[in-house]
Amino acid sequence: MKSKKTVNIALVGNPNTGKTSLFNQLTGLTQKVGNYPGITVDKKQGTCKLGAKVTAIITDLPGTYSINPTSLDESIVLETLLDSDHENYPDIVVVVAEVENIKRNLLLFTQVKDLKIPTLLVVNMADQMDRKGISIDIEALKTILNTEIVLVSARKREGIEALKEALLRYETFDTIPLQSISDKIDKAYFEKIKSRLKGFSTYKSWLLITQKNPVSFISEASRTIIESFKKEQQQVKKYQHKETIYRYQYINEILKKTYFIDRSKAKDLRSNLDRILTHKVFGYVIFTAILLVMFQSVFNWASVPMDYIDLSFSNLSEWAKNMLPQGVLSNLITEGIIPGIGGIVIFIPQIAILFLFVSILEETGYMSRVVFLMDKIMRRYGMSGKSVIPLISGTACAIPAIMATRNIVGWKDRLITILVTPFTTCSARLPVYAIIIALIIPDNRILGLFSLQGLVLMALYILGFASALISAFLLNKFLKVDGKTFFIVEMPNYKLPSLKNIAFDVFEKTKAFVLGAGKIILAISIVLWFLASNGGEDFKNASQIVVDKSASQNLTPQELEGEIAAFKLEKSYIGRMGKIIEPVIVPLGYDWKIGVALISSFAAREVFVGALSTIYSVGSDDEGTIKQRMAAEINPITKEKRFNFPAGMSLLVFYAFAMQCMGTLAIVKRETKSWKWPILQLFGMGALAYLTAFITFIILK
Repeated sequence: MKSKKTVNIALVGNPNTGKTSLFNQLTGLTQKVGNYPGITVDKKQGTCKLGAKVTAIITDLPGTYSINPTSLDESIVLETLLDSDHENYPDIVVVVAEVENIKRNLLLFTQVKDLKIPTLLVVNMADQMDRKGISIDIEALKTILNTEIVLVSARKREGIEALKEALLRYETFDTIPLQSISDKIDKAYFEKIKSRLKGFSTYKSWLLITQKNPVSFISEASRTIIESFKKEQQQVKKYQHKETIYRYQYINEILKKTYFIDRSKAKDLRSNLDRILTHKVFGYVIFTAILLVMFQSVFNWASVPMDYIDLSFSNLSEWAKNMLPQGVLSNLITEGIIPGIGGIVIFIPQIAILFLFVSILEETGYMSRVVFLMDKIMRRYGMSGKSVIPLISGTACAIPAIMATRNIVGWKDRLITILVTPFTTCSARLPVYAIIIALIIPDNRILGLFSLQGLVLMALYILGFASALISAFLLNKFLKVDGKTFFIVEMPNYKLPSLKNIAFDVFEKTKAFVLGAGKIILAISIVLWFLASNGGEDFKNASQIVVDKSASQNLTPQELEGEIAAFKLEKSYIGRMGKIIEPVIVPLGYDWKIGVALISSFAAREVFVGALSTIYSVGSDDEGTIKQRMAAEINPITKEKRFNFPAGMSLLVFYAFAMQCMGTLAIVKRETKSWKWPILQLFGMGALAYLTAFITFIILK
């Protein structure tokens, strides 16, 4: 063993091989999420104790089928494995294969092995072998592949200790390539590569040539040579194709000797389930039923903890008012910070429940069936089947969803997917939907089973998805961009969800949402509090002005205090700002308070609730919750509730269409390398939101 106590391990594998489950088992809670330098794709790293004195830093690389790069994810894997001078360059690469699809998984393994890096093959889901009638001659396979192989079941934590022991021996692993692919393809061509690119092995040089995006670690001279080879595009593609054929021929010969399936012993329900779940009629019915249960649960299961959180923050704010000495700092805490934080924390139960369902669908293998089902619809609207994954991911957050479009090879399909993904209802919209629905939709049940509020929420999600499809159809007709892709989807085995994996997933996604949104909301809440707590001369003399105006009205002391608070808020800096924009939003059924929250939420949609929480808390002695305060708000002109059905529905429709997320706009700019597309999204979606909200209010008024 080297004297160093840290070992860099890269975890690579095809999608759906259980790579993430293995990563979770090895690292546990010692994980962190960062970004690759200059790239927005997430990089997951964690630490693992291999021995008393040895710690492993494990990097979970994006899932990929090959390191002949056709997408950005594959490019990241390739660059990580080629840059030997990088601090995180792996001492050993762990290739994760899945026992039932080992033939396809071995393609990636043979490529990695030929890079002359110590490589270990992990065959996951070994607990399924008996049920599938599969047997593997591990010793023979080790000999032929000249590598260490470990059978594991990441979900059941079987083989993990054996894996750690094998990793400790990585320095003894043979790094001799499996076969000379170059001789089979075109010996003279690869000799030419070898003679011109002297700093790399022949196979590394070949992979650099196949790389679409230029790598950062090579010299300018090497880059020039590589670009000269890239000019022969047809030849490069032809040789890539040949490489794949030769590798699969080699793999087939190996598996004939080492991998056996006895179908008579198999106890497989997969085919029967697939016939039902991907059926052209029943498949959609089942998916709709699952969505129905999901959205019913978002409201029903979360109602009790949400009410508790809402009341707790209201009581906390009141307690702080009574305990803290009067002054600016106390007002900031009680009227700015506490209501602002409470405005986002209250929605943690609903967001966690949504992520819980999505995680279960992914863990069971059902999500791939959804992708397969929806591909048939997507193609009618001009998108690739691969676009389904970003659109579904968009229900969590549009930012990683847009990053996920990097798996789409064709630029036109990718661009359309990027432009329409923000229409899908993300978790940031959920707080807005939840509080508005709770205010305007009665908590009734249809047929004694279905919550009316849950059905409205489901309808908003369907509206978002339908809008994405219609927009994609129009963009496909009018965008003059060439590009065509093919859709390949993997159908993983069905499996019982791992409670540990689900817990990790829900916790990480909920934490990311709360912390990400919390920073923005806290900052904006402080700014809003300051603007609402200060003003000009009218603000400073509010008490005297209101007393003079109401002298003949015989108001009680409590009523007088309420009038003074309302007058001060209206004459504050934020009130004056709201009054400026009020003429624009009155046709939608909104007042200046809603307008301020609307403008504030352009930073992030979820800020809407936090902004209203702050606005309604400033100068208020009302001990009610934010929901109660909003419900009690009266339109002084109509004498009706401010948040009535027409205004509420108008708000819901506005948020269904509006592009209110600066983070998403920034990512779109980064992915498209142009401000043209995010500006188109901002103003196009904004105009659509305003128009549809106006029509909705007029019709329902």
